[in-house]
Order: sequence, then structure tokens, then C-alpha cells
Amino acid sequence: MGPGLVTATADNDAGGIATYATVGAAYGYSLLWMLVLITISLGVVQEMAARLAVVTGKGLSDLIREEFGVRTTAFAMFTLLIANVATTIAEFAGIAAASELLGIPKYVAVPLSAVLIWFVVVRGNYKRVEKIFLALSLVFIAYVFAGFLARPNWGEVAHGLFTPTIVPETKFVLLFIATVGTTITPWMQFYLQASIVDKGLTPEEYPYARADVLFGAFVTDFFSFFMIVATGATLFAAGVREINSASEAAQALAPIAGPLAEQLFAVGLLGASLLAGSVLPLSTAYAICEAFGWERGVNQTMEDAPVFYGLYTGLIVVGAAVALIPNAPLFLMLLLSQDVNGILLPVILILLLRLANNPRLMGKHVNSRLANAMSWGTALVLIAATVVLLVSSVLNLG
Repeated sequence: MGPGLVTATADNDAGGIATYATVGAAYGYSLLWMLVLITISLGVVQEMAARLAVVTGKGLSDLIREEFGVRTTAFAMFTLLIANVATTIAEFAGIAAASELLGIPKYVAVPLSAVLIWFVVVRGNYKRVEKIFLALSLVFIAYVFAGFLARPNWGEVAHGLFTPTIVPETKFVLLFIATVGTTITPWMQFYLQASIVDKGLTPEEYPYARADVLFGAFVTDFFSFFMIVATGATLFAAGVREINSASEAAQALAPIAGPLAEQLFAVGLLGASLLAGSVLPLSTAYAICEAFGWERGVNQTMEDAPVFYGLYTGLIVVGAAVALIPNAPLFLMLLLSQDVNGILLPVILILLLRLANNPRLMGKHVNSRLANAMSWGTALVLIAATVVLLVSSVLNLG
């Protein structure tokens, strides 16, 4: 056990925090029902990836290349790259936003963070530094306490959990896509499957892997639930419907931190951004190099693995450079990156479904009808939401 829990909890990064805070501020508790369905879907998708890893002993990139050929692999890797570039930009936007809350200019904090991330992964002891980043991001446990201390109307919370509410407006569709995209991100499937293969889990150990991913899905959305509740009980209740900055989002922690809410939020945002900002480019480089059989790994020299190091370094440089754009709308960048994830997720999800339903690969471990229904439902709903978003945008432009 371990990969499922780590993968799911690491997904509560800068983009996720921004998305859940925006949902709570815009609609209060009325969209909590959506989080329930997404949690179930996350568990189903992660279980599917874990089962695929345990049964085949191969990473997702390897399987896509072997089963679908080079063209499909190239398309899948391009999709992953676009989604991960957007998310990496979001992580550095999170670093910039956090540093400004702490009184440090982003033009100092972002370049220093980029160098730190690159150095500790490529030349330092990443496992040791990872624990520091993780400890900083655990500050967001404060949302659980803030959710209680803000004294929400628990009857309204329960109503939001169990009563579906659909708001016919573009903003709702954007937030719906972003919420799915930040909870079930494309990179998670590659990272989870690679982690399980790396651990060498066997089919006999599958029940433990299954328990791991399902527990991880619950834990990550447990915190997401309280992010929405805390924000709904503070910002939404105060009439704030739009969040335009990290400073405004931080006010949801005021019930527990008072005047130090901004600093508490900044520390957690910085830790979450540094953690994801180091893991995401690394996992992207591994996945793409695995797909095409290129040399990979931080134990390789730059001469032996030029594409691996080029991808890793390039993602960090692009993420940092975009975050340094003067007057960049940092909080909006965090939110829109998750929309990119949600729009592109069906591509990876459909390939994952086809692999998990292949009896030659999976034998008796092919998907159940329930797993297929939930996964196809997620993909089709996201595609439909994207179409609605595009149509509404065109009509508005017209």
C-alpha cells in the first residue's frame, strides 16, 4: 500500500485548492453532490489503473505503445504534455501567489524555486526534500477545523451533498469541468501505474492495492469537501461570489487563523506547489520517455538521457516563465489549468478503458460492468460539458 494514497493526496495542489475555493465561494454548498460523484469516479478510475499495473506489470505508456501503435501513442503523449504544461504553470503560479502573500516578490521567489526544484531532483536528495514540501502542504488540514469553526448550516451542507443542483450558466460548466479535471487528472493514471509497477506488486497483492487507491480517493476528497464547506461558510455567506486572488481565497481560513489566515494559506499553498511542481515535470518526462523507449531516470547522465532531462528542464522553465509575466492573473491561471485537465482527460480515460477491457491483457481481471459504466459516464459527461462550454462561448461571442 502507498502509491494510491500518495497519488490521490498529491493531487490537492495549487490548482485544486483554487478550484474548490472558487466552487465554495460561487455556489456555497450546492455543488457538494458533484464531489460525491467525482469521488466515486476517482476511486473507479484509480482502481482500474492499479489493476492494470498489477496484472500486466507494465506502465500505462508502455501498454499504449504496445497495443495502439506509435501514432496513438504520440497523440496520447501530446495530450499528456499539454495538460501537464498547463498544470506545471499552475504550480509556479501558486508559488508566485504564495510568495506575494508572504511579502516576497515573485521575481525572486519563482526563479529560486525553479532552481531549487531542478537541483534537488537532479542533483540532490529529493526524498528528503519531498518530506519538507509534504509537511508544508499538510497545513491545509486546517480547512477541516476551519469548516467546523465557521459554523456552517449543516442542514444546508447535507442538502448540497444529496440534492443535485445544476445552474444553467457558463461559469457553472467551467467549474464543473475544472472540478473533475483537478480531481481526476491525466498525469495521475501514469504516475500511479508506474509507482505500482516500480513496487513490483503481484496479482496476489491486488486486494491491498485496491484498498490503497479507494482509501486515497476518500482521503483526498475528504479534504476537498472541507475546502468547499469552509469557503462556502465564510466567503459565500459574506456575499463574495468571485475570488480573484490568493489573498481573497485565504479568508476561508480566518475562523481558525484570524489575522494570520493569509500567512497560513501561503505556507500551505507554497508547500503544495513545490511538491507538485517537482513531481509533475518528473513524471511527465518519465511517461513520455517510457512511451518511446528513450533513456530515462535521474541516475542517468545528461549525455545518456538528453530527451528526459530536456523535457524535465523545459517544463520547469516554461512554468516559471509564464508565472513571471507582469500582472499575470495568477489565481485565474490556477483555475483554468484544471479546465485544460478536464477537457483532455477523456482521451487518456478512453485508452485506459480499452486496455482494462482487453481479455488478452487482463484475463479474468477485465473491467466489471459497474467500472465501465462509471468510467464511460465520466468521459462522456466531460465531453458533453466541453461541447456545451464551446457552444455557449460561441453564442456569447456572437
